[in-house]
Amino acid sequence: MKNKIEHIFFDLDHTLWDFDRNSLLAFKMIFEKFDVDIDINIFLKAYQPINMKYWKLYREERINKEELRRARLIEAFMCFEKNFSIGVIDDISEDYINFLPLHNYLIDGTQDLLEYLNPKYELHIITNGFEEVQNQKLLNSGIRHYFNTITNSEETGVKKPNPFIFEQAIQKSGAKFDNSIMIGDNYEADIKGAEAVGLDTICFNYHKEELPFQNIQVSELKEIKNYL
Repeated sequence: MKNKIEHIFFDLDHTLWDFDRNSLLAFKMIFEKFDVDIDINIFLKAYQPINMKYWKLYREERINKEELRRARLIEAFMCFEKNFSIGVIDDISEDYINFLPLHNYLIDGTQDLLEYLNPKYELHIITNGFEEVQNQKLLNSGIRHYFNTITNSEETGVKKPNPFIFEQAIQKSGAKFDNSIMIGDNYEADIKGAEAVGLDTICFNYHKEELPFQNIQVSELKEIKNYL
């Protein structure tokens, strides 16, 4: 693999940017501002699978951006018998989007891996996240300069695993399918999506899922150096 690869495409959330840790800190700010009397850790145990469910619906084009941002909060708060008006839910949602990139912890090994790869390869981002937030995350966390291109689902009009977003990323970067690799945490969106268009892949198994044995997978980012 090392000899032919020239371009590396990364997912951002849960792959390089520590979404869970930064989300916790954003929700702490939310709970203080709106005087929400729920233990933050208990709330997040309920919220995280709900959030993943609605992101899957969003990827599949079954809900829109506004529905995603509202529904995940409404359902999570309902677990604690908290019923906020739509106006308050929208305020919380807006604040969450604004607070999220104020916290910029990276997944362990991110900086070291990017320093290692940067002289050898052209690096790129393909993300389903909201465009304005993802750009701020990259800038505020100090890793934007590593990436030649950023391809976002909002600019392409489709989300991973749709083949079109990978095709657009390849075209935008000047790469080719046979000299590129996709690295991401989400097996459905990042890995199966990339493989469907002929890209090599490495799954950063952040979620510790049971994955097909034929897929290259790592549990820590530093292990990627063994393949690139």
